[in-house]
Amino acid sequence: MSDQHIIFRVHAIQRMFERGISEKNVKKVLQTGEMIEDYSDEMPFPGGLMLGRHGSRPLHVVASETANPDELVIITVYEPAPSHWKSNFKSRKP
Repeated sequence: MSDQHIIFRVHAIQRMFERGISEKNVKKVLQTGEMIEDYSDEMPFPGGLMLGRHGSRPLHVVASETANPDELVIITVYEPAPSHWKSNFKSRKP
């Protein structure tokens, strides 16, 4: 991940601003977080949902690969809602 160029979609930037999540927070999730949903079968490019933390605050980052292996696109970033996620924020509630 460290040598990849990170591209933030406009949607991701808007949501980060609204939610008080910095680029530094997102990069930390990419470096130290855990892949909790694998979207490798998605087209046109595979990706996934990662869980990381900023202090005690859980953060989810949805990222996708591109045709260029040196690029990673950030689709959206959010703090998972306890009403939609189990307490570990790794599994969705039924």
